[in-house]
Amino acid sequence: MDRTQAGQRIAALQQAIRRHNRLYYVEQAPEISDREFDRLLAELETLEQRHPEFDDPDSPTRRVGGEPLTGFTTVSHRTPMLSLANSYSPQEVRAFDTRVRRLLEREEPLAYTVELKIDGVAVALHYRDGRFMRGVTRGDGAAGDDITANLRTIRSLPTVLETGDGAAGELEVRGEVYFPRAAFGAFNARRVAAGAAPFANPRNAAAGTLKLLDPAVAAERPLALFLYRLVDAERFGCRRHSTSLARMRSLGLPVEPHTEVVLGIEAALAACERLAARRAHLDYETDGAVIKVEELALQERLGATSKAPRWGLAFKFETAEAETRLRDVTWHVGRTGNVTPVAHFEPVALLGTTVRRATLHNADEIERLDVRLGDRVTVVKGGEIIPKVTAVATSARTGAEVPVRLPRRCPVCGGALEREPGAVALRCVDEHCSAQLKRRLEHYAARGAMDIDALGPALIDALVEAQLVRDLPDLYRLDRERVTRLPVGAAQPRGAGAVATPRRFGAARTARLFAGLDASRDRSLSRFLFALGIRHVGARAAELIAAHYGELDRLRQAPAEALAAIDGIGPVIAASVAQYFARPASKRLLDRLAEAGVAPRPEPAAPAPAQTLAGLTFVLTGTLASMTRAEARARLKAAGARVTNSLSARTDYLLAGENPGSKVARAAELEVPVIDEAGLRALLARARPAVDESPDAP
Repeated sequence: MDRTQAGQRIAALQQAIRRHNRLYYVEQAPEISDREFDRLLAELETLEQRHPEFDDPDSPTRRVGGEPLTGFTTVSHRTPMLSLANSYSPQEVRAFDTRVRRLLEREEPLAYTVELKIDGVAVALHYRDGRFMRGVTRGDGAAGDDITANLRTIRSLPTVLETGDGAAGELEVRGEVYFPRAAFGAFNARRVAAGAAPFANPRNAAAGTLKLLDPAVAAERPLALFLYRLVDAERFGCRRHSTSLARMRSLGLPVEPHTEVVLGIEAALAACERLAARRAHLDYETDGAVIKVEELALQERLGATSKAPRWGLAFKFETAEAETRLRDVTWHVGRTGNVTPVAHFEPVALLGTTVRRATLHNADEIERLDVRLGDRVTVVKGGEIIPKVTAVATSARTGAEVPVRLPRRCPVCGGALEREPGAVALRCVDEHCSAQLKRRLEHYAARGAMDIDALGPALIDALVEAQLVRDLPDLYRLDRERVTRLPVGAAQPRGAGAVATPRRFGAARTARLFAGLDASRDRSLSRFLFALGIRHVGARAAELIAAHYGELDRLRQAPAEALAAIDGIGPVIAASVAQYFARPASKRLLDRLAEAGVAPRPEPAAPAPAQTLAGLTFVLTGTLASMTRAEARARLKAAGARVTNSLSARTDYLLAGENPGSKVARAAELEVPVIDEAGLRALLARARPAVDESPDAP
């Protein structure tokens, strides 16, 4: 075979193998046996080795991975990659429909697309002229990690798209990488046979695989992919979401097949029920259904909040529960000193996940449940995500059960524990507690705070244990050479009889760390305020306070009364902030950070909210996750709304958080729309000047 013939045969084999990959992984309609496919692949590998002049980075033979990586590059998303708001009941879904039609000023039923929500890892794929160029994780929604090398190992991901309309130019699609159930079970069996610990669940295994620095190792794990969004679909002539899914299929991209287009929210709920019935028979984990407004023009009109699109909702399937035996209760120390009980029980499978522990929240919850070591307990995965203990089988007790003892001293530092008046949590009051310091450092370095690259839990543990960091300012005085040599774990031994040696942090990661520290010196005031970890101050509260005061020096002098007068900041947050800046220890900390060159950028002043909710009456019930009831009440009032405690037919909205009580049922009787926090944010967004926020799927 001469050079010309070899080139022609290589091109033909590549085209044939891509076609068979699509038939097998995308259309589930293979035409040849696995053995015949392997024969074609082996022939292609042989020809490519003999004729390297025909090297093609998109060849099907390249899926075995390349050279190990030194780290991941952070890439900004062209449009934010947001998560959908979650709902857990038909009432919340109906409230979503009411809210959407009200925003669109539409009384007639809307067309919705209903899809399965794949329990995987969100990614964005970029193609240029039909060739796969880059893959990025969701990250914080604004930027993610470049994991192109690992994504290339996924056989259901086409590196070259089918020719035709839509393949030319720039194209971005988004979806979920997952570990198929059967493949996950077989892979775990091989790990156990080799003496390694099995992975806990498919999603965590998929996430861990995508963050491996060695693509060759990633290639050994048979991940798969489904795509759910064509970014800028209108540019490709698509007017409906279902049309964009069809366009992706025509390009050879894998799309989950169980999608329905329905008219009206009741039909959407019925579709969710059908999808829930299917999931037990599928080879991939699902945790709910996604309901999306079908018309893309309406999606554009609805837009998004800073966290979630207004045109879609994730409806979580019913919670799974199982019974197991409680073995132990340990106590976890958080960054603010709160000491939280953690239940450890015999492993139990819940919807494909092996669960071994769950929070017990606080000492009052232990007393309420009357839980004892050795008890049979009911474990529930709330929203199919967070496990929690909900009940104790007291009738199954044998008398050998042991009451849970509350700690008298901090389980980490041995310091005194206190419980503030009116609080339920025990707190370690020793500011030098190493557990608190580690959690504070993790919070300070997080992407939503100071975003310090390479400063992860393993390095933080090593820095604290080596006493190189005793507080936040010490980060900016680290010695580069000492950090490079710092042991951050044991390397895996190679070969029989080999001994594990300490793994050093290394020069490359040290360079990333110091670059991240330098970049953190001039973060915005809101991010710096959030990074300090002041009690009760979340990201949103930090934004409101920073926008009001603009500069750190002004904020440090602010009294509690002035802070409480800020729209959205209640008396609890105000008192916490004022107390923090008044403490001598905080003043010393801030002065030392300033000496280290940390100078937060001034925050632009926030415009006054418009009174667009004037004339609307709200009632609040339940516990809110991202804000206090007082903060929600203040924000509504700032937008002109009236907030009352009494629900009546004249109420416009019931805002319901967790454990809402009987008011939700009463609202249904009165036909009062029920909204969750996502709905509240959508309404409040109308009271702010418009911003350019591009929506995305979960």
